[in-house]
Amino acid sequence: MNARPEKLVVVGAGSWGTTFAKVLADSAIERGVVEPEIVLWARRPEVAEDITARKRNTDYLPDIDLPACLSATTDLAEAVAGAGLVVLAIPAQEVRGHLPSIRAHLDPAAVVVSLVKGLERGTDARMSELCAEELGLPDERFAVVSGPNLALEIARQEPTATVVASADPATAEWIAVRTSGPYFRPYTNTDVTGVEICGVVKNVIALAVGICDGLGYGDNSKASVITRGLAETARLAESLGGQAETLAGLAGLGDLVATCASPLSRNRTAGRHLGQGLSVDEATARLKQTAEGMKSVSAVVDLARRHGVEMPISEAMNAVIAGALDVDTLAGLLLARDLKPEGRS
Repeated sequence: MNARPEKLVVVGAGSWGTTFAKVLADSAIERGVVEPEIVLWARRPEVAEDITARKRNTDYLPDIDLPACLSATTDLAEAVAGAGLVVLAIPAQEVRGHLPSIRAHLDPAAVVVSLVKGLERGTDARMSELCAEELGLPDERFAVVSGPNLALEIARQEPTATVVASADPATAEWIAVRTSGPYFRPYTNTDVTGVEICGVVKNVIALAVGICDGLGYGDNSKASVITRGLAETARLAESLGGQAETLAGLAGLGDLVATCASPLSRNRTAGRHLGQGLSVDEATARLKQTAEGMKSVSAVVDLARRHGVEMPISEAMNAVIAGALDVDTLAGLLLARDLKPEGRS
């Protein structure tokens, strides 16, 4: 294999993409890397200029100072060329459209990492499947990073842990080294499918928790939805080959709790707006960023149906987003299943 370049690139300059680029930069500085090259691809010129010239991302992380070694560009080819690590931090529905340009300039040894917590509508594809199809990547050159990773808290350098999953343990370890730092602790895993599904479905469950919040329900209701949501996630993940241990770890329970409990969570916030009576379009406009749960829920439900997996909370969320179910009638549906022992759920 060719030597892997040390240039690191993040495709997407939203709050999580920018924060992850900061993590990479801070890790490089901590490891004593001389003149690290960390590049962000931004869609809008003003965002790229803000990051490069002022070391700020005013739109998404207005109070965070970014490392001096961070730069940004709107030229995707320029960003990807010569990079040993290419991180995808864009909405799930936009990934396929960017992959041909990435493939044209991808180093033969480069690893692609997905931060994306969504499925592609129409194909129900996970990002690992998209990258294998569109980039021709072997398993050992792909990884996914997921966990209780609320961007603003990490940008503030509050301690957090995460999971780096790759079919190849050496690849996961290579990425872990480049993300590890005083406030960011990566653990490695080989269960790519389980980690991806956990990251996708927790956003759907967070929508339900947010709706409960918006409707004025208390913590019992929200804890019940979170717990039943974890069971749904487990059924789907395991049906696709995911491991039960993943569900109990950072990418499963950890990410679910953080996303459902934090006011910083876009998906919980979107759900709260819906519970307060806003339409889907109004809630989306209020957020100003993508809530992947609203975009991916139809694909989650379609995938579950194709595999014969019962996901009543996800089904209810899909009906709400499609306008087929009013949130005021949601309470009875969120927990409406036949009476049975908990362990058989």
